[in-house]
Amino acid sequence: MSFTLATWNINSVRLREPIVLKLLEEEAPDVLCLQECKSPVELIPTEGFEALGYRYMVARGQKGYNGVAILSKIPMVESSAQDFANLGHARHIAGTLENGVTVHNFYVPAGGDVPDREKNEKFGQKLDYLTDMRDWFRAEKPQKSILVGDLNIAPREDDVWDHKKLLKIVSHTPIEVEHLAETQEAGDWVDVTRKDIPDGKLYSWWSYRAKDWDAADKGRRLDHVWATSDIASSGHSSRVLRDVRGWEKPSDHAPVFATFDI
Repeated sequence: MSFTLATWNINSVRLREPIVLKLLEEEAPDVLCLQECKSPVELIPTEGFEALGYRYMVARGQKGYNGVAILSKIPMVESSAQDFANLGHARHIAGTLENGVTVHNFYVPAGGDVPDREKNEKFGQKLDYLTDMRDWFRAEKPQKSILVGDLNIAPREDDVWDHKKLLKIVSHTPIEVEHLAETQEAGDWVDVTRKDIPDGKLYSWWSYRAKDWDAADKGRRLDHVWATSDIASSGHSSRVLRDVRGWEKPSDHAPVFATFDI
């Protein structure tokens, strides 16, 4: 079975319902994972999604912030929803597709502005969240699984617009990169995006603060598609839909796609 999957931090699914529908109409991924939905589950606007064939959804929601959802054309059942670091946040949901592949959708905490857990509680929460993810993957080794989402870390030097300038900026600090690497290793995850696009600058997020985000191009690759090593070789055709960042009333993230033949 071949299926295409996309991940997208939508920054309010209700506010940006029109561009979600536009993406589904134009690109028609079989599975779409959304983060930062900022909506209780019962208020997610599913009618339009269902009309386009996305009849299956698993989600966790909160009013005004966080929230994750997986929309699917393929039959899917909820398989897990974890509260890492005991934050009480809707940041993880997993669904298993009819071919037995489990899709994990994550929204890792952003971590605030100061990369010091003693001065910034949010940074500590981010590191604790990643530690809990790592420990969970060590205890329950995932197989036949895909992990996607806004992990809020750009790990490689070419995942940011300027490596040296961002070394002390949250999302690219060495301690965050180390925590993410440990999480990846714990689950034997392969970075499918970088397997397909191994070289060169690659971003999925551009700040709203830039007057002309496209010209400035000060991006970061915060959104990821991973797969367990047993199925990673089946992933291909990875791409970031950069143009979506320029759509009307956009999210500050662009969708990341990959196709799997499993």
